[in-house]
Amino acid sequence: MTRPFDLVCMGRAAVDLYGEQVGGRLEDMLSFTKYLGGSPANTAVGVARLGLRPAMLTRVGDEHNGRFVRQALAAEGVDVSQVRTDPKRLTALVFLGIQDKETFPLVFYRDNCADMAIDEADVDAAPIASATALLLSGTHLSQPQSDAACRRAAQRAKEAGTRVVLDIDYRPVLWGLTSPGMGEQRFVPSHQVSAHLQTLIPACDLVVGTEEEIHIAGGSSDTLAALQRLRELTRGTLVVKRGPMGCVVFDGPIPDRLDDGLRGPGFPVDVYNVLGAGDAFMAGFLRGWLKDEPLERCCAYANACGALVVSRHGCAPAMASWEELQHFLAVGSHTRRLREDLALEHLHRTTTRTRHWGELGILAFDHRVQFDELAERHGADAQRIEDFKRLVAEAARRVAQADAGPARGLEAGMILDSRFGSDILPTLTARGWWVARPVELPGSRPLRFEPELPLMQELRSWPGEHVVKCLVSYHPDDPQPLRAQQLLYLDELQCASVATFHEFLIEVIPPREQPADDSTLARALQQIYEAGIRPDWWKLPPAGSAEAWERIAEVVRSHDPHCRGVLLLGLEASEDELRNGFEAAAPHPVCRGFAVGRSIFAEAAAGWFAGRLSDAAAIDDIAQRYARLMRLWREARAGHTTSLA
Repeated sequence: MTRPFDLVCMGRAAVDLYGEQVGGRLEDMLSFTKYLGGSPANTAVGVARLGLRPAMLTRVGDEHNGRFVRQALAAEGVDVSQVRTDPKRLTALVFLGIQDKETFPLVFYRDNCADMAIDEADVDAAPIASATALLLSGTHLSQPQSDAACRRAAQRAKEAGTRVVLDIDYRPVLWGLTSPGMGEQRFVPSHQVSAHLQTLIPACDLVVGTEEEIHIAGGSSDTLAALQRLRELTRGTLVVKRGPMGCVVFDGPIPDRLDDGLRGPGFPVDVYNVLGAGDAFMAGFLRGWLKDEPLERCCAYANACGALVVSRHGCAPAMASWEELQHFLAVGSHTRRLREDLALEHLHRTTTRTRHWGELGILAFDHRVQFDELAERHGADAQRIEDFKRLVAEAARRVAQADAGPARGLEAGMILDSRFGSDILPTLTARGWWVARPVELPGSRPLRFEPELPLMQELRSWPGEHVVKCLVSYHPDDPQPLRAQQLLYLDELQCASVATFHEFLIEVIPPREQPADDSTLARALQQIYEAGIRPDWWKLPPAGSAEAWERIAEVVRSHDPHCRGVLLLGLEASEDELRNGFEAAAPHPVCRGFAVGRSIFAEAAAGWFAGRLSDAAAIDDIAQRYARLMRLWREARAGHTTSLA
């Protein structure tokens, strides 16, 4: 019988604050990156990325971090219907650092935290019965209330025929065996902890741990003796994680030598960060085990997932996707320093995106030079420009709320600059709309960036959902020094965007004074790709023919099959011209919609700055034009939905 969920993960769900400075003490860290954390939560993300259907059973606080944890899990495809909100406790925090290849300091802030307050009343029989397996974390056995909840969950699982998995996940500090400042200490012997863990082992069908964790669970510092004790308690599968040496699995009697178990060889990679590697290992092993694949395959998945995560910063965000895992197993990498394998890292980034978009209808009003000229012509100051952009934003919101969305087949988006829109952008953010911001210095050729701060520093101040948009005036027949200079800036754009977790869009407009044909845009994209630059989005002028579109599509497809696609720009074209452009683009799946500006707001801007249009009239005019373009795109695409599917 197929069950709705492959796995219910029970236990820690927290916020990880990872120090960004590598090679120093945690007390010397200057800045931190926020990630989803907690061993079971990390594993839930890991198995979701590998194509399984996980659910999370835990508690979070009724505050910002709790909402972040819930949203992050849901965005990864983890069911959160059993994530309770605790009205009295805060979501747990962990501070982590990478000091050197042997030292990974961490400090747990888990005193009376939300996830440890889970109790037996939180454990419903139905969700557990609807899963193939239940994953328990040893940390939650350390406190009476959460321990009772875990045992109730294991009982429910046994009653329903749901398999029980234990990640020993031994953290001595969370059992009160070390001082709070010794969070990184991985092993302290304790007969009391060993005896306590052994009361749950008989219920387990799979037990996974490092050698030290096997020691604590089995009550012996001799690995074989500890395994023998565990085998006395359960007939389940026992897995010993051995770091770079891979793992050893025991599905039957324990042999006389550790190496006589089923060995899964490790992968020779450079270790950057061990934190989260065990959670990735568990996700990989479960990907095979829950589908009853051979144990050799389970080990290969597990060790490869662990190798990928030890090469990266962070835990949950470092988890591999199924496509990435298959690529790594089949192809490997040209370097042991996997984080320097650009192709592998690009595959990881593009196959683990958590925001998914359909067709897009975008209102672009990030123009700066044009508004400067318009304001100067009417004797207006910069404040008037900002006032008008507020009207455009209101028109965009009106259409986005009434005429767009996944159910209507076209999602709304906006492109707005920081110079005139810094106070407007927050009103467009976190609404479910696609939002982008420009970084290019208007009119620059060769390309330059507008912010006074270095680009990466500028992007660190942006919300994560904002897309970085960059217009480059680029022609494939430009002199080589000019092309090289432009490509250098586009490479900086890519590096800064990727490092700050932003998607980025490159808008390519060949100079009008240079000759162009059906190959011009495709050749421009080809040169950019050959320079190692792979944007999430392209924004392009209408291609002149079906052949031109096919050339563009082939270049994108051959260089980056995970590219989001092309957005069609307007260049102040009339509605009739845009209709023709839409109809030409509509048969081609690579085109994902439009991003049009002056064609929508130019007339309203001229009338408003001249004093002929009121605020309300300007909003109405812009909204009507935007909505009409939404309709024109839908109509153009409608005849091609079957071929696009």
